[in-house]
Amino acid sequence: MLGWFRALMPKEEEFFTLYTRHAALVVEAAAELDRMFGERADIGGHWQRITDLEHAADDVTREVMQAVRKSFITPFDRSDITDLIQSMDDAVDKMRRVVKTAQLYEVTVFEPGMGAMAAIAVKASHLMSEAIGLLPRLNANQARIAAIAEEIGKLESEADDLHDAGLRTLYKQYGAAEPMRFFIGRALFVDLEGVVDSLDDVAHEITSIMIENV
Repeated sequence: MLGWFRALMPKEEEFFTLYTRHAALVVEAAAELDRMFGERADIGGHWQRITDLEHAADDVTREVMQAVRKSFITPFDRSDITDLIQSMDDAVDKMRRVVKTAQLYEVTVFEPGMGAMAAIAVKASHLMSEAIGLLPRLNANQARIAAIAEEIGKLESEADDLHDAGLRTLYKQYGAAEPMRFFIGRALFVDLEGVVDSLDDVAHEITSIMIENV
C-alpha cells in the first residue's frame, strides 16, 4: 500500500521539469517583447501572444504549488521552491505589463533606449534559463551559477543606465512641450526596468538556493 501511495506522489525530478518548462516560457515572452520594440508594432498581436504565454506560465506555477503540497520529498526547501517559481512568474507578468502600457496608450513607435532594454531582457532570460537547467546538480554547477548571477547583475545595471538616460532624453524633448508623451514614455521605461529587475530577482533566488544546499 505504501509503495502504491508513493507512486502517486510527485517525484523530485518533476520540480526541475516544471521549472524548465516555465523558463522556456519566460524566454519566449522576452523574445516577443523584443520583437515588439524592433518594428512598428502590431500591439494587438504582441499583446495576445504574451497574454497566452502568461497564462501558460500561470498554469505551470499552479502545477508547482500543487506538487509542493503533495510531496513528501522535495529537492530543496519548500519555501525556496515556491519563491523561485513565483519570481519566474513575476518576470512574465512584468513583460505583459509593458505590452499593456503600450496598448493602453496606443504606442506604435518607441524610443531607441526601450529596444535596447528589451534586448537586455532577452539576454537575461537566456542566462536565467541556463541557470534553471543547472539546478539538479547544484554542487557540480555552483561556479557557473554564480557566474550567471553576476552576468545578470551586470545586465540589470546596464538596464538601469538605459532607463535613466532614456528619462533624461524624454524630459528634455517632451517634458515641457508634450507632457503626455513624456508620461507615456516614462511609464514604458519604468515597466521595462521592472522586467530586467524581475529576472535579476530570479537569479538571486537561484543563488540563495545554491548557498543553502551546497
